[in-house]
Amino acid sequence: MSRKTTRLEDIARLAGVSIATASRALNDSPAVNDRTKQLIWKLAKEHDYPFRRHMPAGPIGAQGTIALVVPRPQGREGRLSDPFFLELLAGVGEAARERGCDLLMSHISPANYEELSAALNTSRADGVIFLGQSSLHSAFNRLVDADHRFVVWGAELPEQDYCSIGSDNTFGGRRATLHLARLGRQRIVFLGDLDPPEAMQRHRGYLDALGQAGLAVAPDLIVPAHFEVESAEAAVDALIRRGVDFDGIVAASDQIALGAVRALLHAGVDVPGKVSVIGFDNVPFSRYSRPALSTIAQDTMKAGRLMVSKLLDHGGGDLGAGVGRSERVPTELIVRETCGG
Repeated sequence: MSRKTTRLEDIARLAGVSIATASRALNDSPAVNDRTKQLIWKLAKEHDYPFRRHMPAGPIGAQGTIALVVPRPQGREGRLSDPFFLELLAGVGEAARERGCDLLMSHISPANYEELSAALNTSRADGVIFLGQSSLHSAFNRLVDADHRFVVWGAELPEQDYCSIGSDNTFGGRRATLHLARLGRQRIVFLGDLDPPEAMQRHRGYLDALGQAGLAVAPDLIVPAHFEVESAEAAVDALIRRGVDFDGIVAASDQIALGAVRALLHAGVDVPGKVSVIGFDNVPFSRYSRPALSTIAQDTMKAGRLMVSKLLDHGGGDLGAGVGRSERVPTELIVRETCGG
């Protein structure tokens, strides 16, 4: 028996509004208040109402639409100009284009469960990619109970129910630290914010590597810095002024590493002769900086393909059927001029 097609009249009846109001809401008319729009969009999705027909005109022939939502950041600035964000966005964009899908960049920057839920339920897209976990791990676990149509870029954490795609941060942090240890570095700084889940895992890899190399963990060598050049530069400058002895830096991002190199060169410290530096991300400027930055590469192209395929392929191509298990993207050590060897 064929399933009964949901009509506009059905959506209006379920929402308790007129057909005209339901139609205006689906067309995002300013004449309808946001609360009513959210209810009608939610009902349309729940009842498989094909309301894409009622959306404003867009590119012809798209197989679907994927929304990108950036939660309020923890650790990174969250600007669209963030170099790693742009690389990740390019990976998602290329993957969506290969699959014939449009991308919709949302203005929403959710900071709690209610805002995550609103971003998912009021989006006209067929599925949502959240670029970052921030401090919303528990909120994402709640969200997956209500709606499976999303994937998160970020770490895989204990007791996680939602699907996340991200790099093997622990392995990357360990690989970077072990490389410096094998170069004979004895006093290696970890430079970065320890609160964001991905940076926390990179720090865990750093600690694992110190143990593996037989090096002591020194609290004065674990140095907080935000994911921005200026913060890292100030943190390393403070280390130098305090006379802290160190001969290597593992940075939680390339921007942090660049700030570290700037501080060292400004102080007349030879890089890599006296201090070796390794970043994390492999953003484009890392290969063009002077000295060129050694780093841990994240495969953003593969990450983009995985996130898009999770939304499109699970459940036989039915967007909304759930997106499956989390996966890690391998990381790679890229040796350039700031560490040698």
